[in-house]
Amino acid sequence: MEQKILELEERRRKIELGGGDKRIAAQHDKGKLTARERLEILLDEGTFRELNPFIEHRATHFGMADAEAPGEGVVTGWGKINSRIVYVFAQDFTVFGGALGEMHALKIAKCMDLAAKNGAPVIGLNDSGGARIQEGVASLDGYGHIFYRNSIYSGVIPQISVIMGPCAGGAVYSPAITDFIFMVEGTSQMFITGPKVIETVTGESISSENLGGARVQQSVSGVAHFSAKSEEEVLNEVRRLLSFLPQNNMEEPPRIYCKEDNGYDEEIVDIVPVEPTKAYDVRDVIKRVVDNGDFMEVQPNFAKNAVIGLARIEGHPVGLIANQPKFMAGGLDIDSSDKISRFIRFCDCFNIPLITFEDVTGFIPGVMQEHRGIIRHGAKILYAYSEATVPKITVILRKAFGGAYVALNSKAIGADLVYAWPTGEVAVMGAEGAANIVFAKEIADSENPAETRAAKIAEYKEKFSNPYVAAGLGMVDDVIDPRETRQKLKEALELLRNKRETRPPKKHGNIPL
Repeated sequence: MEQKILELEERRRKIELGGGDKRIAAQHDKGKLTARERLEILLDEGTFRELNPFIEHRATHFGMADAEAPGEGVVTGWGKINSRIVYVFAQDFTVFGGALGEMHALKIAKCMDLAAKNGAPVIGLNDSGGARIQEGVASLDGYGHIFYRNSIYSGVIPQISVIMGPCAGGAVYSPAITDFIFMVEGTSQMFITGPKVIETVTGESISSENLGGARVQQSVSGVAHFSAKSEEEVLNEVRRLLSFLPQNNMEEPPRIYCKEDNGYDEEIVDIVPVEPTKAYDVRDVIKRVVDNGDFMEVQPNFAKNAVIGLARIEGHPVGLIANQPKFMAGGLDIDSSDKISRFIRFCDCFNIPLITFEDVTGFIPGVMQEHRGIIRHGAKILYAYSEATVPKITVILRKAFGGAYVALNSKAIGADLVYAWPTGEVAVMGAEGAANIVFAKEIADSENPAETRAAKIAEYKEKFSNPYVAAGLGMVDDVIDPRETRQKLKEALELLRNKRETRPPKKHGNIPL
């Protein structure tokens, strides 16, 4: 028995060494950690348990018969984050460049299946050169098995992808289906076709970093949700994100103790200007109403005219959506519509209440927006809010105009509670535009059109530029003192804690993708 145990330990040591000391040193020289070092940072100390370490490839072509691939180029298993179980896989770039083959994919698929059966999040640390070409179509089939599980387990367990090196070709589609993507600045890239292929086909010359680096994928394409300067920072942000999420779709999000307060904030009134055309940073409002000002913003550098993220109120996780007047006056465009709607659906999947801070002039006008499909993209917001059954609360800070007002969680599409500050304006459009249309003839026929126009704008503002008309029609549940916003939200969340709402039976809806 002792001899057998020694043999077992030797086999494990060989597998844990991956591609060997030389390749590990090369990984470190690039500023990158190994798969196992990353797992040590990600997971609670001493909790990682490996699964299927002895799986081996069975390829024989192109010299593969004698090629060793310790651990098959991927480390899989489970561990704990903040004392809660998670399943993980980490591709090992020191073994065949982390290239995915048939058995490599099998290890990942088995890990995902266990995660789904046991209702726990799955986290993938991606660092791979792509498909293992020597295995031919078997490697492509392996990708298919992973994509299938990403899809059917979507909305069942949280799925998080961390890009820690190259992620090219078909490999990018697995992270794209998951809930959140993290990237490391300077060392991770994502693209379907690399720079060399693009230059060959189109003649365009571009570096890997400028094509699909963290900056591009976070601020231009919106593919990535988070990025950080180092692998350690990224992995710690993954741990932070999980603190807001339930283990699965059947659980409530985890509550964290929060010190009692009266919910009254004297300083919040100084953040939002009364003048509707003056800009401010809506994140300052959010941080005043959430616990300890702790707000984890999602996609902070993409579609900056909208702000989304996770926070807590009285210890309970909430999803926050807000217009950002600092950019494009907080108007909605194609990118912000996609950003908002996907976040709504994620929160609804995992029982996270939604709070919307509204200050919107409308959908952004323009030929490019129309031709690129603002109708279809804007409709996603309407669909996502209408479909969601979690508690849904809206606070109208200032402007709530036109179709954008309806789309951003109005009572008509299922909001449970709608509050408005005294500065709120619920109207078809702003006073200036409305006066030009409603009083066009009177202004044109008057002796002094400019004076008449100014008077009509003032008349329209007096009648409609306030929250009380909408409140009189039941479209706003209450007009509140801004200083009591946090307290009102605490009460609303308590009121809606046991909300139960069903939808007509169906296979699934047809969101305008």
